[in-house]
Amino acid sequence: MGKLAIDDEVLEEVAAAARSRGVSSESLAQELLLEGLRGHKSKESLRQLMEAIAAMTSRDVEQTDSVELLREDRDR
Repeated sequence: MGKLAIDDEVLEEVAAAARSRGVSSESLAQELLLEGLRGHKSKESLRQLMEAIAAMTSRDVEQTDSVELLREDRDR
């Protein structure tokens, strides 16, 4: 098909990741692009991802309200 121009720094990172996985840079780049494009097509898939992330923290762990964290950062 066609060609895609990618920054050298990004290509170096892709190449390093590909070497560590034992695959070609081209196949890894294609896999990453497709994963990024197809990964979350719907609100439902995003909701499922958020629920999976939330399930990583035990329910008995007290969570800090994000508003408090934002205020704290703003006041610095």
